[in-house]
Parts: sequence; C-alpha cells; structure tokens
Amino acid sequence: MGRRTMVWIVSLALAAGLVPAAAAPRYSVKRIGDVVQLRDGTSDTVVSVLLPVNNAYEMVVKGKNVIRMTINSVDQMRANPGLNGIPFLAPFANRLDEDAFYANGKKYNFDMELGNVRGAVPIHGYLSGTSHWQLVQFKADGKSAWVTSKLEFTKYPDYMKQFPFAHTITMTYRLANGAMEVHTRLDNHSAEPMPVAIGFHPYFALTDSARKDWTLSAPLKKHWLLTDTKVPTGQTEPAENFFGGDPHSVPLSRFADKPIDDVFSDIERDDKGRGTITFKGASQSISLTAGPNFKGFVLYSTVPTPPNANAGRGGRGAATPPPPVSVGPAIPLSAADSGPAPWERGFLAIEPYASITDCMNLAQKGLCSDLASIQPGGHWEESFWVTPQGY
Repeated sequence: MGRRTMVWIVSLALAAGLVPAAAAPRYSVKRIGDVVQLRDGTSDTVVSVLLPVNNAYEMVVKGKNVIRMTINSVDQMRANPGLNGIPFLAPFANRLDEDAFYANGKKYNFDMELGNVRGAVPIHGYLSGTSHWQLVQFKADGKSAWVTSKLEFTKYPDYMKQFPFAHTITMTYRLANGAMEVHTRLDNHSAEPMPVAIGFHPYFALTDSARKDWTLSAPLKKHWLLTDTKVPTGQTEPAENFFGGDPHSVPLSRFADKPIDDVFSDIERDDKGRGTITFKGASQSISLTAGPNFKGFVLYSTVPTPPNANAGRGGRGAATPPPPVSVGPAIPLSAADSGPAPWERGFLAIEPYASITDCMNLAQKGLCSDLASIQPGGHWEESFWVTPQGY
C-alpha cells in the first residue's frame, strides 16, 4: 500500500469518526492584549490576569465566579484595579499607627506630599494599582498553566522615597488541579535587612447562597484587640471569644448585622506548615491555604448594603481617580452571569499577611515577634492557594 493511499484511508477514518482525534491538553494559556488567561479544561476553570497591575480579576469555575465581582467589564477593571480581584498590598499591608515605619531600629517618615501614601491612618501601601509590572513568562504544560510577572521596585523614585529598600518582586499565578496558587518572591538588593510586611486582599463570594447563610472554618488561635483606628494594641484574646464559639464552625449569621474587619494569627497548620481557612454555602465552598511564611490574617466582610450606602473601609482620604492602567481590546467576562454580584449576597475577604497588621511598628515597641526580615542579597518567598469546591 502506497503512502498516498495510507494518508487517504486515515483521512477518511478521521472524517468518519472511526479514529479518535488527539485529546485537547488539560491546561492552556493565551494572551489577549493586556490580559493573560489560564485554563484548566478538566475542572472547567479560567483565571484571568490583568498584566499591567498583575491582578487576577476573575477565577471562574463552570461559569460561576469565585472572586467577588464589582465590575461590568474589563475596561472597568482597567480603570479601577485596586478594589477588585486579588489586590497585592505592599510595601505594607493594612494599617500603620503613624505616618512612618520602623526598620532595623530606625524610623522612616513618609513624605505625605508625594501622594502615594495617604490618610491619617496609612493603609495597604501603594502598589495595588501600579501599572509597572513586566510580563516574564506565560506557559502551560501537562501539570499546570501559569503566568509570571516582575516589578522592579528599585526603578521608581516615588516608591523608594517612601520605602528605601531596593528590591524586586516576582509573582506567579499558577492554575493546577482546579486550584489557583499565588507565589511571591522578594529579592533584597539593599545593603541592609529589609522588613517584610506585604499581604494580599482576595475578595470572595459564593454564588449559591448569601453571607448570612455561610459557615466559616477559621482555625485561628489569636484575635488581636484593635484601637479605634483598627490598629492592633498589642493585646490578644482567644479567637473563639471573637467568633462566639468554636472557630472551626462559625455561622456567619452571628454577624448578620455586624461587620468583620479583624486581625488574627497562630493558625493551625498541617505537616507542611500550611493553614487553611474555608467558608461554605449550600453546596459550594472556597478555601484559602497559606504557606508557613504567612503569619497574619485579616478577615474582612461588611454587612451587605445597597450600592453606595457603604462608606467603605476608611483610612484613606478621597482622591481623584487615576487614569486607566492600560487600554486593551474588549474582552468578555468569563462567568455565565457576568457583571457585579447582587449586593445582598455579600462577600468575605480572607487576607494572608507576612505578619500581622502594623508589625513593623509594633516590633519596635516589643509587641510583635513575627516580623520577617530579608538579609542583604537574600530573598523571601511564599504561596497561598485558592481552592473552590462544589461548583
């Protein structure tokens, strides 16, 4: 039989469906302008990352959002990235007790006229809306799909003015087995040790029920008592006192008319040093698992209110909205029910931090012992994982 005859026979067999076509790979990745999308075909999951700000603004499983949505379009994300998705909080997460921070026994005062640190109570650093991230790689193989970006903090004088430690931040979003890993590495190029006070602010919401019907499992041992400005006093109480019972099973109906904006530490960990916080609805659940170098956690959830009725978290003064971080093609949102979630559903932010709120300043007072520090030429790295189930 000649080669042409064999090719002809195989072609007819494929056309007739007698020979199965090669299976599509489980993991894939594609770039659409300023967005990279990671896909897991087996779990039917897509993660979309807006490259200039390196923020995963959606994680969609079987057409349903895992990340709380407040946007109608990717253009809205481009215009206001800091309030959506998984904001990166750096060089400090959450609040500080003054317009300054301490490192290596020295006090560093912020230049408040510069404008990137704002408010009487500085909050969440100034990198959540930066558009200076540079794409390093996006790729997929038989085990996962991922995208890696890098921020050269040292290149930007306004950043260095407020936090004078030369460093590089490298971050990878990886989708594997239906879970999203967020891996962060800090490389210290300074001649002095660099404090690590970063964190993340992932906003989550279940789509099968409302906040009042969710049950939280937060195996945290310490709840930090706060001042009126939501900064830790240095005193703690058992977390069960705050939750009103066993932290492993907390009906959020206990907080139906109460907001949560609280600081915790000492999470129960497995043999890999990882700790997991989970909340469940009718059938869905979302878990955040943090590696051992995440020492502090904030749980944040406001009482559901109609749009514009909630004055917000506070700590920052009003500011003129910046221009969009990028201009790109029209990209549809991936969820079947795209657009903002119904306000009455509510949300829960589970925020992993390298240390508790204000630890740089509390450590100077001898009230925080978990502050990490990177030696000159060294690095810090850690991951957290978001795992949805029941979708």
